[in-house]
This record gives sequence, structure tokens and C-alpha cells, in this order.
Amino acid sequence: MKKTLIASVLSLGLALSVQAKDIVDTAVAAGSFKTLATALGAAGLVDTLKGKGPFTVFAPTDEAFAKIPKADLDALLKDKAKLTAVLTYHVVAGKVMAADVKAGKVKTVQGSELTVATMGGVMVDSAKVVKTDIAADNGVIHVIDTVLMPK
Repeated sequence: MKKTLIASVLSLGLALSVQAKDIVDTAVAAGSFKTLATALGAAGLVDTLKGKGPFTVFAPTDEAFAKIPKADLDALLKDKAKLTAVLTYHVVAGKVMAADVKAGKVKTVQGSELTVATMGGVMVDSAKVVKTDIAADNGVIHVIDTVLMPK
């Protein structure tokens, strides 16, 4: 009886400690999106991506941001308008899971269209999707290996 009571209390505590996370919190918790989190803060987009959504975010990893020359990345982080355009180009309204992805054009929150290809793996413009369906309570994250630039 005592063991059952302890197990029940522990499982209740675990259930209470597991909270739903929005896209920003989910990305931060993953640990490989530090530059993205910094960029979202610099662009003033954290509250937006913590909002109701749903959103589909093609999230570049820290390694993807590292492909951009440091001087260019530093300049981008200081140019709020350009940074906002770049980051919102990675976001699509609605929750699109990997099983629902179709080849073609997809309109971004930024206003331009991404080109999605599905032959030999999923590509979004020039970026390869390396991990899919990281669920958040206000959408989904698909991890990409390259920072996308709006056309």
C-alpha cells in the first residue's frame, strides 16, 4: 500500500512537472537552436512564436547559422527589419506534420514562397530537412541544415 501511494504521488508530481511548451520553449530546450533563439529575441519575434499559432517552423540549427560568415551574421542580427524578414521566411501558418508535406510552393509568414521538394528526402529551398515533427503546443518544428534567405 505504501509503495503504491509513493508511486502515485511520484507519478502525479511528474505529470504536473511536464508542461506544454510553445515553439520557442521547445527550441530552447532542444539545445541546438541557441543562435535562432538569440535572433528571435533581436527581431522581437519571441512573443509571436509563443502565441496561439499554430505555426510550422523550419528551424535552422546552430550549425546552419555557423555557415554564415560571422561578419554577415553579426550585421544581420543588428538589422531588425532584415532579420525579421529572414526569420519569418522560416515560418508557415498552420501545423504541417511531415506526413502532410507535399512538393510545391508554400507561402511563408514573411509573404514570399518556399519551394518544397520531396524527392530523396525533403528539401525546403536549399535546406535539407534533417529532423521532423518536433511537436509544440502551438505548432511543429522541422529542423533544417541551412538558414534560408528570402528571394
